[in-house]
Amino acid sequence: MTTMAAAHPALAAARGMTASDQLARHARKIPEVTALRFDEAARTYTELDERVTRLANALRALGVQAGDRMAVLGLNSIEVIESYLASVRLGAICVPLNFRLVAAEIGYQLADSGAVAAVADAAHAALLAGAREHAPQLRHCLVIGGLVSGADPDLGGDFEDAIRQASAEPVEQPVDEQDPAFIMYTSGTTGRPKGAVLTHYNLMLHAFSSSVHLGVPNADRVSLSGAPLFHIAGLSGYLMNLLPGGRFVVMRSGGFDAQATVALLAEERVTTCFFVPSQWQAICAVPNIADYDLSALLRISWGAAPASTTLLQTMIETFPQAEVLTAFGQTECSPVTCYLRGEDSVRKIGSVGTPMLNVEVRVVDDEMDDVPRGQVGEIVYRSPMVMKEYWNRPDATAEAFAGGWFHSGDLVREDEDGYYYVVDRKKDMIISGGENIYCAEVEDVLAGHPKVAEVALIGVPHAHWGETPLAVLAPADPDNPPTEGEIELYSRAYLAGYKCPRAIALVTALPRNASGKVLKTELRTAYAADGLVSAPAV
Repeated sequence: MTTMAAAHPALAAARGMTASDQLARHARKIPEVTALRFDEAARTYTELDERVTRLANALRALGVQAGDRMAVLGLNSIEVIESYLASVRLGAICVPLNFRLVAAEIGYQLADSGAVAAVADAAHAALLAGAREHAPQLRHCLVIGGLVSGADPDLGGDFEDAIRQASAEPVEQPVDEQDPAFIMYTSGTTGRPKGAVLTHYNLMLHAFSSSVHLGVPNADRVSLSGAPLFHIAGLSGYLMNLLPGGRFVVMRSGGFDAQATVALLAEERVTTCFFVPSQWQAICAVPNIADYDLSALLRISWGAAPASTTLLQTMIETFPQAEVLTAFGQTECSPVTCYLRGEDSVRKIGSVGTPMLNVEVRVVDDEMDDVPRGQVGEIVYRSPMVMKEYWNRPDATAEAFAGGWFHSGDLVREDEDGYYYVVDRKKDMIISGGENIYCAEVEDVLAGHPKVAEVALIGVPHAHWGETPLAVLAPADPDNPPTEGEIELYSRAYLAGYKCPRAIALVTALPRNASGKVLKTELRTAYAADGLVSAPAV
């Protein structure tokens, strides 16, 4: 099938409005306005646009073409955003990679996406080199911060040198708004990550719909997101700020410092920000928070993990001048589908709100019949913000869109006023500190331990992370069961640290139903009361 960009490039250029086009528009209209800040570094819209053009030309010189996949692996930085925008400008498909993954996990995503080039920061160049053995098609890599020990010399190139040496001539590459822009890796119950393909139209319409739904922002907007840029919340948060031409403050990755974050909010006069509940909990606990001038803060939002009503009440009391906003959705939906607005944050506390502009929902049973209001069912969506497909996964795509609606896997109930409440997740997913942990993937690894006969992973309450993974194990030899240390050492060899179980529980056998399925509801009930209250290092 020929896209509009290929068949009618002039028409595509005249009608399209990708994130790259938005950047170019602002560079013409508000050239000296600060677009990005990170620590002491900043970019005006003119500077950002020129660097993105040069980077796109540098990547093109390396052979990256429209439709090629380009991976980006790095801590939050201005350069990561520049890499995203350069990929969009080329019509390539950007593949953000989670820097917390191990080489085998990154290698899988590189191979699955077919990425031919990458941008990595110096801290992760060696990790990318280790992942390349799983993805021999990867031909080039530009390194932010310069080449370092452990980087692959066959791939290497200095990011800044490439930008300096590249042409500043505009990139003549029409991009169809219906073409893929990003592949965001997520997972279902199969244990293997799936690449959600988000188009330019998906992402820009999400930014537009959110802005209109919440009130169109002006160019004085200063936003900050506590989410990593590889996460859909980080990417979407930036694009929502790009739309009106506001300033986006990039937060440093790594250990979250609540005191420093509050100081940053005050110093940058941030007007709107997003954090996951565990971050908000730490922010609200800053002892001298009242000493900071946070009067510019007009909207504070949370999502990506469950929040207790106690925390929400604390947020409302700590920031009385700001609207508290609940954002609910998932990667495949670009990502928000429902908002709970500030005026309902007390009256409907605990709800995820109502559908946003351009989103239609139903609550259905397994036969796709609507359940009566007040009863629990799966929330399904129709929206132009829903992903195009799962990359190279036609069966998973067909399953996700069965019946002509996108199946979220979230179990909810709707109250008498049309507000939705999440009661469980149909997919066995744990959300710990805003990170998704997929049980089947972890169970598959732990089942390979010689001392493990069978295993089930569940989420249990955690005072800091919201919930954290607990491995319920039946030992192969009851007289020689695995220890927590052995399970930790084994799992960390195959999994990112945040996916590894924080504790184990030994049982004779896992509870199963008549068809042999593990009854995780029973396990959650049995172990939820204890929880894990410490905040272990990750």
